[in-house]
Amino acid sequence: MSKNKKVAVWLIWILVWPTSIYFLFESTNPQIAGNELDILAFAILASIVALFPLQIGENPVFFTHGVSFAVFLYYGLAVEVIVSQVALLFVLTKLRIGKANLHRIPVNFLMFLIISVVSAQVYNLLGGQHGEEAIASTAYVIPIVAYALFELIFNQFSIKVVAKFLYNRHVKMFDQGLLWDLISGLLVIPVGFLLYMMYVEFGLSAIFFVGIPFILISGMLMLYHNSGLVNKYLQRTSKIGHELTGNLGVTDVLDLFVDRLSNLLPVDYIYIFDVASNKEMNLIRFFDRSEQVSFPDISLHKGESISGNTWKEGRSFNYKYRSEWAHLENKYTPPQAESSLSVPLERKGEIVGVITIYSNQKRAFRQFQFMILNILGNYLAVAIENARHYERTKQQSERCPLTGLYNFRYFQDHLHEVFATTSGDEPDPISVILLDIDHFKQVNDTYGHEGGNEILCQFAERLTSMVGGHGVVARYGGEEFAILLPHYENYEAYSIAEEIRRVIVEQPFVTYQHILTDQEPKEVTISASIGVASYPNDCEGPLELIRHADRAMYVGAKQRGRNRVASYEYMKTAAES
Repeated sequence: MSKNKKVAVWLIWILVWPTSIYFLFESTNPQIAGNELDILAFAILASIVALFPLQIGENPVFFTHGVSFAVFLYYGLAVEVIVSQVALLFVLTKLRIGKANLHRIPVNFLMFLIISVVSAQVYNLLGGQHGEEAIASTAYVIPIVAYALFELIFNQFSIKVVAKFLYNRHVKMFDQGLLWDLISGLLVIPVGFLLYMMYVEFGLSAIFFVGIPFILISGMLMLYHNSGLVNKYLQRTSKIGHELTGNLGVTDVLDLFVDRLSNLLPVDYIYIFDVASNKEMNLIRFFDRSEQVSFPDISLHKGESISGNTWKEGRSFNYKYRSEWAHLENKYTPPQAESSLSVPLERKGEIVGVITIYSNQKRAFRQFQFMILNILGNYLAVAIENARHYERTKQQSERCPLTGLYNFRYFQDHLHEVFATTSGDEPDPISVILLDIDHFKQVNDTYGHEGGNEILCQFAERLTSMVGGHGVVARYGGEEFAILLPHYENYEAYSIAEEIRRVIVEQPFVTYQHILTDQEPKEVTISASIGVASYPNDCEGPLELIRHADRAMYVGAKQRGRNRVASYEYMKTAAES
């Protein structure tokens, strides 16, 4: 929530809440005199029940509405509002909202005040009564049931309106919060009605006779919900572990992990470090939910910051308050963070990294979430190692081991992929350049194969530098190279090919590992024959495109004297004329 919204909420609360409470008491004239002890007992019971909330997403579901329901039936709206607001204060205290979220106090106080007033209006419009008269006739069943249902539904509606318009969150009308509110209503409202009935019959003692089972129900529901929540987290954690076992690169693994973790735990910041040496680890992934902080360049030593301390100590840490880790702060520590979890990534008994997450809330992470992060840390350590192995294997299968360029197989597969993405009446042009070094056997015979390999590597570097990110360069075989240029017309590819030819001839190559008796480095001047073909003018498919570029290279360039560029389009036009 923005600062302006927070200020507006506090101003509205100051203006509306005290005035509303005053007018409620003036207009309803509740029968408080002589019943102060009873009302206090109801407030205490509601406050105790409020200590057992269910945390559904960002919003707690608690069972005080059963107590307030009984209070409303007997004492009316004004007393019900006071009991509900006192219980709400206990809920917010238990949640430890912290300074950054103090605005939740006026938001919730106003929201529950509105819910109480509107629900009471529904009850009154349907002819509902208070005190012992509330059940004087079977006709009063309708307003009682309507009040209970409307309060539950309007509560969920209000929560979603606040989430959407104050917090700018995406909301669903039908979610777990609504489901749990309805389930708790089906269990708690009947107990609340029983509390009312017993209070009418036995007075103050009924609060204690019914209140204890009521508290037990609240506690059991919370335990049941928490047990289900832990199981759900474990299932989602297991699913994340399976997702990380796929054939993914390191970047993909980290992106997937951060995405899943940011949706699983209430995190505001995620730091993932990789141990680079015995003395230093580097930040390899960063997440900021507010998107206000860019990826920082961080290197830490052992004992430095929370993450460095986790590396040094070799164990996990759960910091519930900022004061617990204040001595570990540095310039990269999120200024709004209040609580933090930090776990080491271990592989084969060795720490290979650290995950540290922060929340802007105090006590944001529950103990089972701490356990979940430890499990996920183990998954991530294995996944990163597997990803690096996968990348090495993939590179070996796709790259030429000598020059580091893509190989023939990758070039052909990639060419098919590029063709698959272009279609329609006006497909995007695709050009291929094939190059063959002229008289390269003489280079090998003169300078030796190691010298020839040096020149091949320098030739590959020169091609890569000139093509840049505009295309893909591959070693097609022996002394042949290929360049794929998506979105390039024939004349554009021809211009690039001519520039490559000129640079190759005018800038000699250097060999250090030659076989000549003179050990000084030798400059070697070479040339290349180059063929160019383009789609869709010269062909209809990828294999035909390569074949036509190859034909242009041999027939149009090599057979006509070498050290030249030939275009298949020009050869075709010349043959037809």
